[in-house]
Amino acid sequence: MTSQDLAGDLRGRLIVSCQAPPGDPMRETSTLVRLALSAVAGGAAAIRANEPEVVAAIAAAVDLPVIGLWKDGDTGVYITPTVRHALAIVEAGATVVAADATDRPRPDGSTFTELVTAVHAAGALVMADVSTLAEGITAAGQGADFVSTTLSGYVPGTPERTGPDLDLVTSLSAAVSVPVVAEGRINTPEEAAEALARGAHSVVVGTAITAPTALTSRFVAGLARP
Repeated sequence: MTSQDLAGDLRGRLIVSCQAPPGDPMRETSTLVRLALSAVAGGAAAIRANEPEVVAAIAAAVDLPVIGLWKDGDTGVYITPTVRHALAIVEAGATVVAADATDRPRPDGSTFTELVTAVHAAGALVMADVSTLAEGITAAGQGADFVSTTLSGYVPGTPERTGPDLDLVTSLSAAVSVPVVAEGRINTPEEAAEALARGAHSVVVGTAITAPTALTSRFVAGLARP
């Protein structure tokens, strides 16, 4: 699938992230496949998933593009940190590989450009997960097919946020020619719609749809307030 074809399929639509953190009861491949199938039934346009085994299982189960990544580690660059991780995700059947495209050093000393080149050579597309406008502009110039606001608020030294970074969506959409994907702390349909109004090509929602542990914790915390 070309980037133009996929961009057409995803324009104005929802991508559902079917992931679970380490130790969560939902972190089991067949469970995540069922989450993906539920997202398909609800009208999702694509699925975002983590780790080769899960990516492969979801790609085999759904007739939608899978945006795959491989989280390895818990500090620094850990979303698809190396070319090796990226190619494993392609091999698992992902249409798009999502990878950290921040300006931090990668653990193997490689560059984001090298990852993009390798993924394109393997026949897949690349989504650059960024935290700032400058990173997004750079990633687009390095050949990323999509730029996502995934890491805004999560990179040390950048402002922490409780809601989506809609200002970054706006600025990126005006600055790059590739599709901008809004992702990160989008909790309501209204916020998702606002992201599109701000220039996002597509919207990724994860926790608000597929994370019962986190959602339950929010309600418990709300009930505990005086």
